[in-house]
Amino acid sequence: MSGADRGRSDLGHLMQLAQAGDDIAYFRLLKDITPIIRAAVRRRLPRSQPADLEDVVQDVLVSVHAVRATYDPARPFLPWLLTITHNRAIDRFRKMSRIGVNETNVGEMLETFPQQPTNLSAEGYGDEEFLQREIAALPASQRRAIELLKIKELSLKEAAAESGITIANLKVLVHRAMKTLRSRIANDHDD
Repeated sequence: MSGADRGRSDLGHLMQLAQAGDDIAYFRLLKDITPIIRAAVRRRLPRSQPADLEDVVQDVLVSVHAVRATYDPARPFLPWLLTITHNRAIDRFRKMSRIGVNETNVGEMLETFPQQPTNLSAEGYGDEEFLQREIAALPASQRRAIELLKIKELSLKEAAAESGITIANLKVLVHRAMKTLRSRIANDHDD
């Protein structure tokens, strides 16, 4: 029996011991099979990034752990291990293929800065009196929600405590109020 064959049968023996609950044998088995798995994955996915290869290796190790009870000590260990490795590599290849089909590489995204900043908090709505009138024209509950959440800038929890209105109702009231205000502002600008 050559050294390689003896090493392979040792893996089967280590798995047998691991199945019997020997933690040291299991640790040694995982340590010994990791380079075998890594080499097999590298052969299956030659153009993959190192991080992707390591992900597959980890997937295989997790799979070995999950299905270790299915190993039959009467059969060779290495084909069992390489079947799991093959299946995890195929899974990764399929996943990467799906991602590749749905994504388009646009190259390096350049970071640009606009000449004029947008959404400055110092800039408000141009006609403050009109906005105040429109807020005052809202139903009382919507007006109260806007005052608490948008003008006073309270959190939902704080506004609910102060107003006695539930958080869900506050969200609905603000949503409706904002929709009404946007509509009225758009109509004002159209005139």
